[in-house]
Amino acid sequence: MNKKKVLIVDDEMDMRIFLSTLFETSGREVVAAREGKEGIEKAGETAFDLIVLDVMMPGEGGVMMYRRLKTDEELKKIPVIILSAIAKKTFMHYLKMLNAQMTTPIPEPDVYMEKPPEADELIEVSRKLLGDEKRDGPEKSPE
Repeated sequence: MNKKKVLIVDDEMDMRIFLSTLFETSGREVVAAREGKEGIEKAGETAFDLIVLDVMMPGEGGVMMYRRLKTDEELKKIPVIILSAIAKKTFMHYLKMLNAQMTTPIPEPDVYMEKPPEADELIEVSRKLLGDEKRDGPEKSPE
Protein backbone atom coordinates (compact mmCIF):
# COMPACT_ATOMS: atom_id res chain seq x y z
CA MET A 1 0.00 0.00 0.00
CA ASN A 2 1.42 3.37 -1.02
CA LYS A 3 1.66 6.11 1.55
CA LYS A 4 -0.54 9.13 0.90
CA LYS A 5 1.51 12.21 0.02
CA VAL A 6 1.08 15.51 1.83
CA LEU A 7 2.54 18.85 0.72
CA ILE A 8 3.10 21.32 3.57
CA VAL A 9 3.63 24.96 2.59
CA ASP A 10 4.56 27.26 5.49
CA ASP A 11 7.29 29.87 5.94
CA GLU A 12 7.80 29.06 9.63
CA MET A 13 10.42 26.34 10.07
CA ASP A 14 8.98 25.27 13.45
CA MET A 15 5.54 24.78 11.90
CA ARG A 16 6.98 22.81 8.95
CA ILE A 17 8.84 20.53 11.37
CA PHE A 18 5.76 20.10 13.60
CA LEU A 19 3.45 19.34 10.67
CA SER A 20 5.97 17.07 8.93
CA THR A 21 6.48 15.05 12.10
CA LEU A 22 2.73 14.87 12.75
CA PHE A 23 1.92 13.59 9.27
CA GLU A 24 4.93 11.26 9.04
CA THR A 25 4.02 9.58 12.35
CA SER A 26 0.52 9.15 10.91
CA GLY A 27 1.94 7.15 8.02
CA ARG A 28 2.11 9.90 5.39
CA GLU A 29 4.89 10.83 3.01
CA VAL A 30 5.64 14.53 3.44
CA VAL A 31 7.20 17.19 1.25
CA ALA A 32 7.62 20.72 2.61
CA ALA A 33 7.95 24.11 0.93
CA ARG A 34 8.73 27.54 2.39
CA GLU A 35 6.49 29.75 0.24
CA GLY A 36 3.82 29.69 -2.45
CA LYS A 37 6.04 29.71 -5.53
CA GLU A 38 8.06 26.73 -4.28
CA GLY A 39 4.82 25.06 -3.18
CA ILE A 40 3.16 25.36 -6.59
CA GLU A 41 6.31 24.02 -8.29
CA LYS A 42 6.36 20.98 -5.99
CA ALA A 43 2.61 20.46 -6.47
CA GLY A 44 3.17 20.33 -10.23
CA GLU A 45 6.05 17.84 -9.94
CA THR A 46 4.43 15.23 -7.68
CA ALA A 47 0.92 13.84 -7.32
CA PHE A 48 -0.10 14.91 -3.82
CA ASP A 49 -3.16 13.61 -1.98
CA LEU A 50 -3.43 16.62 0.35
CA ILE A 51 -1.99 20.13 0.70
CA VAL A 52 -1.65 21.99 4.01
CA LEU A 53 -1.20 25.67 3.22
CA ASP A 54 -0.39 28.76 5.29
CA VAL A 55 -1.81 32.11 4.14
CA MET A 56 0.73 34.70 5.31
CA MET A 57 4.10 34.02 3.68
CA PRO A 58 6.73 36.17 1.99
CA GLY A 59 6.94 36.21 -1.79
CA GLU A 60 3.99 34.45 -3.35
CA GLY A 61 1.78 33.91 -0.34
CA GLY A 62 -0.79 31.26 0.39
CA VAL A 63 -3.77 33.07 -1.14
CA MET A 64 -2.08 33.31 -4.54
CA MET A 65 -0.93 29.70 -4.33
CA TYR A 66 -4.45 28.63 -3.40
CA ARG A 67 -5.83 30.59 -6.35
CA ARG A 68 -3.33 28.93 -8.71
CA LEU A 69 -4.17 25.49 -7.31
CA LYS A 70 -7.91 25.95 -7.75
CA THR A 71 -7.64 27.31 -11.31
CA ASP A 72 -5.39 24.49 -12.56
CA GLU A 73 -7.30 21.57 -14.11
CA GLU A 74 -5.18 18.87 -12.45
CA LEU A 75 -4.23 20.54 -9.17
CA LYS A 76 -7.75 21.72 -8.29
CA LYS A 77 -8.68 18.13 -7.44
CA ILE A 78 -6.26 18.04 -4.48
CA PRO A 79 -7.96 18.76 -1.14
CA VAL A 80 -6.53 21.77 0.71
CA ILE A 81 -6.38 22.53 4.41
CA ILE A 82 -5.68 26.21 5.01
CA LEU A 83 -3.82 26.54 8.30
CA SER A 84 -3.29 30.16 9.27
CA ALA A 85 -3.02 32.69 12.06
CA ILE A 86 -5.54 34.80 10.11
CA ALA A 87 -9.10 34.42 11.36
CA LYS A 88 -11.32 32.29 9.13
CA LYS A 89 -13.85 35.14 8.81
CA THR A 90 -11.12 37.48 7.49
CA PHE A 91 -9.88 34.92 4.95
CA MET A 92 -13.40 34.15 3.71
CA HIS A 93 -14.11 37.88 3.29
CA TYR A 94 -10.90 38.29 1.27
CA LEU A 95 -11.83 35.28 -0.88
CA LYS A 96 -15.28 36.78 -1.48
CA MET A 97 -13.71 40.08 -2.59
CA LEU A 98 -11.26 38.23 -4.85
CA ASN A 99 -14.11 36.21 -6.38
CA ALA A 100 -16.07 39.39 -7.15
CA GLN A 101 -13.33 40.25 -9.67
CA MET A 102 -13.16 36.82 -11.32
CA THR A 103 -15.31 35.15 -13.95
CA THR A 104 -14.80 31.74 -12.35
CA PRO A 105 -14.98 31.92 -8.55
CA ILE A 106 -12.39 30.18 -6.41
CA PRO A 107 -14.03 27.64 -4.08
CA GLU A 108 -13.67 27.79 -0.32
CA PRO A 109 -10.93 25.52 1.05
CA ASP A 110 -11.94 22.02 2.08
CA VAL A 111 -10.95 22.88 5.65
CA TYR A 112 -9.86 26.13 7.30
CA MET A 113 -8.08 25.87 10.65
CA GLU A 114 -6.59 28.66 12.71
CA LYS A 115 -3.09 28.34 14.19
CA PRO A 116 -2.03 26.81 16.42
CA PRO A 117 -3.76 23.61 15.33
CA GLU A 118 -4.80 20.84 17.65
CA ALA A 119 -2.80 17.83 16.42
CA ASP A 120 -5.65 15.33 16.88
CA GLU A 121 -8.14 17.56 15.06
CA LEU A 122 -5.74 18.13 12.16
CA ILE A 123 -5.11 14.41 11.76
CA GLU A 124 -8.84 13.68 11.99
CA VAL A 125 -9.79 16.16 9.24
CA SER A 126 -6.90 14.96 7.07
CA ARG A 127 -8.11 11.35 7.40
CA LYS A 128 -11.57 12.41 6.27
CA LEU A 129 -10.18 14.32 3.28
CA LEU A 130 -7.94 11.39 2.36
CA GLY A 131 -10.83 8.94 2.63
CA ASP A 132 -9.35 6.85 5.42
CA GLU A 133 -11.35 7.89 8.46
CA LYS A 134 -10.46 6.17 11.69
CA ARG A 135 -13.21 3.68 12.40
CA ASP A 136 -14.59 3.50 15.89
CA GLY A 137 -16.71 0.65 17.12
CA PRO A 138 -17.42 -2.75 15.57
CA GLU A 139 -17.39 -3.28 11.82
CA LYS A 140 -20.79 -3.87 10.29
CA SER A 141 -21.10 -7.25 8.68
CA PRO A 142 -22.71 -7.58 5.26
CA GLU A 143 -26.28 -8.82 5.40
